[in-house]
Amino acid sequence: MATTLEEDRAIKLAKQATDLVDSGRAEDGARALREAVSLAPDNELVRSAFAKLNLDESSHALMKLCQRFAQDKDFAAGKEAQLYLESRGAQVTAGIANQCLPLVIEADLASGNELKDSLLASFLLYSIAARTYLGERLRESITVTFNKVFHIGDGAANGMAATVLDSAIWPDDVIRIECENGVFQLFMAKLMESGHDYDGRAMKGISRLLAVDAERLESLLDEDSFDAILAALDIRWPVEVRSQATLATAKYLEVAKEKGEEYLTRFITTRVKRHAHHDLVIAFSAAAATFPLVPSVAATLFLTEGFLPSLVSLLEKDTQSRKIEQAALEMLNAACIDSACREAVAKYCSRWLHFIMRTSQGQGRGQAAVVIAKVKGAAVDGASSEQPENPTKEGVDIVSTFEAMLMNGIDSDERNATEGLAYVSMQPKTKEAIAKNQELLKKLMHVSPTQASAGHKHSTNMFGRLKASAGSGHWEDAGALTAAFGTLTTIDNLTRYPPTLSEEQKRMSQLKAYANAAPSLSNPDPLDDEAHVDERCRAVIDADALPYFTYLVRISKPKGLSPTCHSLFARIILSLAKLPANRGKLSQQGAVALALQIAKELSADRRTAAHALARILISINPALLKSHIKPIVPILLTLLNDDGDSAGDGPRDLLPQFEALLALTNLASDPKLDAGQDIVRESFAKVEDLQLGSNPLIQRAATELMCNLMTSSNGMEKFADGSPAADRRIHILLALADAEDMATRRAAGGALAMATEFEAVVKSVLARERGVKILLALCEDEDQGCVHRGCVCVRNLVVAEGETGKKGREVVKGIGGVEALKEVLKRTRDGAVLQMGFEALKVLMT
Repeated sequence: MATTLEEDRAIKLAKQATDLVDSGRAEDGARALREAVSLAPDNELVRSAFAKLNLDESSHALMKLCQRFAQDKDFAAGKEAQLYLESRGAQVTAGIANQCLPLVIEADLASGNELKDSLLASFLLYSIAARTYLGERLRESITVTFNKVFHIGDGAANGMAATVLDSAIWPDDVIRIECENGVFQLFMAKLMESGHDYDGRAMKGISRLLAVDAERLESLLDEDSFDAILAALDIRWPVEVRSQATLATAKYLEVAKEKGEEYLTRFITTRVKRHAHHDLVIAFSAAAATFPLVPSVAATLFLTEGFLPSLVSLLEKDTQSRKIEQAALEMLNAACIDSACREAVAKYCSRWLHFIMRTSQGQGRGQAAVVIAKVKGAAVDGASSEQPENPTKEGVDIVSTFEAMLMNGIDSDERNATEGLAYVSMQPKTKEAIAKNQELLKKLMHVSPTQASAGHKHSTNMFGRLKASAGSGHWEDAGALTAAFGTLTTIDNLTRYPPTLSEEQKRMSQLKAYANAAPSLSNPDPLDDEAHVDERCRAVIDADALPYFTYLVRISKPKGLSPTCHSLFARIILSLAKLPANRGKLSQQGAVALALQIAKELSADRRTAAHALARILISINPALLKSHIKPIVPILLTLLNDDGDSAGDGPRDLLPQFEALLALTNLASDPKLDAGQDIVRESFAKVEDLQLGSNPLIQRAATELMCNLMTSSNGMEKFADGSPAADRRIHILLALADAEDMATRRAAGGALAMATEFEAVVKSVLARERGVKILLALCEDEDQGCVHRGCVCVRNLVVAEGETGKKGREVVKGIGGVEALKEVLKRTRDGAVLQMGFEALKVLMT
C-alpha cells in the first residue's frame, strides 16, 4: 500500500501527465504517468489519468490514419479510419476532431474522392465533436464551408444537413436557425444553378431539411424556388432526384397550403399553354407526382374544359415524342385515383390507350394497359363509367397483354403487369380468366431461389433483386416491393368470397342498388358466387401460393413487409382455408406458421390473421402442431373475447368466434399437448359464458370445447371439487343435455359421462330434481352417440360407492330406469352401448 507521501507524489505526477498530454507532449505525459502508477496504482485520480491517456493515444491513432489518408493518399488508412469511427466515434475528443476534419476536407486526391466523402460522412454521423467543428466553421464562413463540404459528395452534404439540425452542438437555437437558413438557401441555389451536375445532392439536402423543419423554412421558398423543386419531378431526371423532389414538394404543400397550391397551379398551366415539348413533359410529370398529394387541385386542372380532348389530339398527332407519351401516361395513371378523372379518362382517352397498348413496343404499352385496368377495375363498383361493347373480350385481351409482359422478364413490364392485374382482377370475368391460366398464376408467384439469384445477377428477375436487397437489411428495389404488393392484391381479389348478408342487409342493398342503378350486393355476379370462388382458391393453392408467401416473408427480413401486405396475407389465407378440403394442403405448405407469425406481428388486422389460423386448425391433427401449441392457444383465445364486428345496426360477425371454438376443441382433444390446461387457465370463464349464449351454434361449439376440457386435470377440477361453483356448472351441463340441438346434447352428455366418474358430481346430479330423468332421456335419444353417453352416465350413478351409489340406484329404479335400459338394449347393436347398459342393469338387478 502506498504511503501518504508516495500517494501525494503520484497525484502530482498524474496531474502533470494530464497537462502534458493536453499540450501535445504525449510521450512526456506517459513517462510521468508510469511513475505515478508505480507509486500509487490504486489511486482513483491516477487511474483516471491513465484511462484518459489511453483514450488520447487511441484518438491520436485516428489522427495518424487521417494524416496517412490525406497526405500520403493511403486509402487503406482511410478505410481503417472509417472502421474506427463506426466503433469509437463517440469517444473522439474535440482536439482530435479539430485536427482530423481539416485534413479530410482539404485532402487533394486525384482519385479516392468517394472514400473521402464516406469518411467525412462517418465523422459527422458518429462524432458529436466533428459536428461541433463543422458548425463552428459554418458560423465563421457559411458560403466557403458549404461549398467545400457540398462538393465532396452526397454523404458529406447529408452530414452537413444533419449538423445544422443537431441542436446539441450549437450555443443557442438562434445561431442554429441562422445557419440552417443559410445552408437551406445555399442548397436551393445549387439546385437552381444552370446545369444539373449536383441536382440530386441538392435535392437530398432540401428534402431532409424540409422534412424536419418545413413550417419555418416555408417562408424562405418563393415561387421561383418552388418552381425549381417542381421541375425536378421531370421524368427525364433520375429516379433518386424525383423521389427527393416528391418528398420536398409534399412537405412544402403541407405547410404552405393555399399559397403552395397556387404556385403549383401556375407552374402547370403556364407550361401547358406554351405547347413546347420540353414544357409539356415537365407539366405532365409534375401533375403525375402531385396528384396523390393534392388530388383536388390536380383533379381541377385535369378536368379543365378542353384539356383532355386537346391532349389526346396532340398525342395522336405527335407519335414520335416518347417522353411526352410517357409523361402523359404517368399523369393519366395518377389521375385514376379520382372518380371524376377516371370517367374523363374512359370517355376521352380509351381509344388512344388501346392504340398504345396494341402498337407500343416499349414501356408505354404496360403503362397504357395499367391505366385501362384502373378504369375497368373502378367500374366494378358502379355503373357510371362507360362500359366497352364487349367487356369479356377486352378483359381477356388485357390479361393476355399482362401475361406477355410478365413473360418477357423486363423490370418495368413486370411492375406494370402486376399493378395492372391488381386492378383488372376486380372484375369477375377477368378473375376467371386469370384463375384458369395456371402458367400466369405460377409466373405471378415465381419464387425459385436458383432463378431468383440468377435474376439478380442479370437484372432480369425482380424477386432475385428483392431477395438480394432484403439480405442487406432493406428494400432497395421499390419496384420489386410494388410487384409483390400487386401480386398479393390480385390473389386477394381472386379468392375473396361474397359477404354473408342478413335479410335486412339484403333489402337495404337492393334499395341502394335501385337508387344508384348499380348491381346489388344481394345479387352478385354469378361468377363471384361461392362455387366459383372455391375453384379459384383451389387454383391459387395449386399454383403454390403459400410457398410464395413464406418466401416473401423470409427474404424481407429484418425490416419486414408492410402491415398492408401482412393484412393481405391474412385475408388470403382465411379465404383459402374456407373449404375443409384445402386445409391439409395449406398446413403442409406452411400456412400455420405463416398465419401465426402474421397474427403476432399485426395490430390493426390481427383478428383476421387469428381467424385464418383458427380455420386451418379445425381440421388438422393437433399432434402435428406440438411445437406451435403454446403460442397458438393465446391467439385463438383472443377471438373468444371478441364478440364480433358489426356494421352499423347490422348483425355481429360471430363466425371467427365459432371457428375459434372449433379449433380450440380440436387442440384440446389431445391431452398430451396440454392445450386444455392453457385454455382452462386463461379463458374458462369465457367458455362458460358462451355456453349460455343466445346463438345455438356458439352454444354448441362452446359445449363441445367444454367436453374436451374435461380431459385436463384442471378442467375436471372445475366440476368435481364439490364447490357451489362446480355444482352450478353441473346444473348447466344437465340443462344442455336436454337441449333441442342434438350435437349440443351429445357434447353435454360426453362431459357428464366423464364428470360422473367422481362422487361429488354424482351427488350434484342426484340433488337435481330432473337430473336423472335427463340422463335417462339421453339413453332414449335417436342419436347413438347420445345413447352411449347417457348409458355411461347412468352406469356411473349406480356403481358409485357407499351411500351415494345406494341413493343413485334407488333414484334410477324409482323413475323406471330399469325398464328404460332394457328397451335401449333391445334396440341397439352398438357394442359400447350394450356393455354400459349391461353393467348398469347388472348392478340395478342385484
